[in-house]
Amino acid sequence: MQTRRDTLQQSMAVAGLLAAAGFLPRDALAFNKTAFEAKSIADAAKAFGGAAPAESKDVTLTAPDIAENGAVVPMAVASTLPNLKHLLVLVEKNPNALVAMFNVSEAVEPSFATRAKMGQTSDVYAVAITNDGKALYAKKEVKVTLGGCGG
Repeated sequence: MQTRRDTLQQSMAVAGLLAAAGFLPRDALAFNKTAFEAKSIADAAKAFGGAAPAESKDVTLTAPDIAENGAVVPMAVASTLPNLKHLLVLVEKNPNALVAMFNVSEAVEPSFATRAKMGQTSDVYAVAITNDGKALYAKKEVKVTLGGCGG
């Protein structure tokens, strides 16, 4: 009888062999360390090839006005912009501003929902980056009553 642990070990071994042999797509292995270590909204947009962000009505952000538990703050981002490349969710006062990044193509509807951890009350940004390097954003202040980062 095979246990769950045995199955996981075998799966990891197979995934390692596939990665070593080059059978996994390069995009799956890509990681933008600069973007995830960015401390500001402009730095995160720049890491994805975007210019200085400008406010736009074509980007929408849905988040609660007050989050009673900062460990799980629901957020949704969407955009009606054409030629969209990335949609980002950023929390200004988090240690690392970038919370989520979604790659968008013509085959993907640019509308996503996620949950984020927030340690304190902060502005939350939805940033849309187009193929030509424009960065447009929407922002909303979310008040946190119980911090999600140990606060």
